Amino acid sequence: MSTFEGIPAAAFRFYAELEENNNREWWLEHKTTYDAEVREPLTALLLELEPQFGPAKIFRPNRDIRFSQDKSPYKTAQGAFAATQEGVGFYLQISADGLLIGGGYHSHTPAQLARFRAAVDAPASGEELQKIVDAVAAAGFAIEGEKLKTVPRGYDKDHPRGELLKHKSLSAGSEVGQPEWLSNPSARDEIASRWEVLRPLVEWVRGHAAP
Repeated sequence: MSTFEGIPAAAFRFYAELEENNNREWWLEHKTTYDAEVREPLTALLLELEPQFGPAKIFRPNRDIRFSQDKSPYKTAQGAFAATQEGVGFYLQISADGLLIGGGYHSHTPAQLARFRAAVDAPASGEELQKIVDAVAAAGFAIEGEKLKTVPRGYDKDHPRGELLKHKSLSAGSEVGQPEWLSNPSARDEIASRWEVLRPLVEWVRGHAAP
């Protein structure tokens, strides 16, 4: 197992160039760069974070273009997800813009969504989530996720947690860019500290809404 030494600036240059050359020929010519500058550092990082956050999956670089009008064959970002349960966990993404750090839940089966809304509606669990979301936002994360335009049917339109009830998925993300620490081993601790900020959100969903 290789030791994590940081995410090199070459990883972000790779994606900047890919955005201009998203074709199979260019990818094959530069696959060694992808392996050495993107996949290998990210793999080493996730292995070192595994004892704290669990095993992570690195997503495939290929796009699913079967039903898309955009036939560009490759994703212009490399994502990875450390799942605590199906669709719930911690997220990282490398792109030309730099590093994105996030977490929360992204899947919403009908049963999961019903449990989520019931927990948001209940005073104790709902107020707990509101405090968590407020703290995460105060720490610099954007509160995200698929949302309805209005409070769902069956709930008061003036519900005190109406904005949370609109969510079909709930996550938080922070685009940290390319800070100096990212290219050295201290990036592991910097990322871990940000994932820890998101842990209460992940754990709330795991306890109240996940399968």
